[in-house]
Amino acid sequence: MADAVTSQTLLDGERLAIMKFTNISDGTGETAVTKVNVANLNSSNSGKPCTGVTVNKIMSVCHGLEVRMYWDATTDVPFFLSTVNTNYLNDFSTIGGITNNAGTGKNGNILFSTSDATSGDTYTVVLEMQKSYA
Repeated sequence: MADAVTSQTLLDGERLAIMKFTNISDGTGETAVTKVNVANLNSSNSGKPCTGVTVNKIMSVCHGLEVRMYWDATTDVPFFLSTVNTNYLNDFSTIGGITNNAGTGKNGNILFSTSDATSGDTYTVVLEMQKSYA
């Protein structure tokens, strides 16, 4: 059996993308799972492909497990931890958002890993992201 996970795009516009992710764990958890693949986001109105995002807001609820978020690169770079049994509403837009500071091999994608998961643990995460283009 595997964790029951969903990924939902709530908005994929010219400037912003908003995505929602859920997990009901069977205890196995997730390891470096691509949640935001920028290549799958809509192109700009002028046809340029999305090459990255800046995270403006993170809304998360974790029950019984934690979720680590990473920038995908040759060596993945962590940028946020939603800890066990917490509710977060973080607005980083006033400081310019969380920018991708991963080095070699960065591709703009966002990965999730969970830890301390047991059967029945859950998370819901909503990311508001500002898109960038090549």
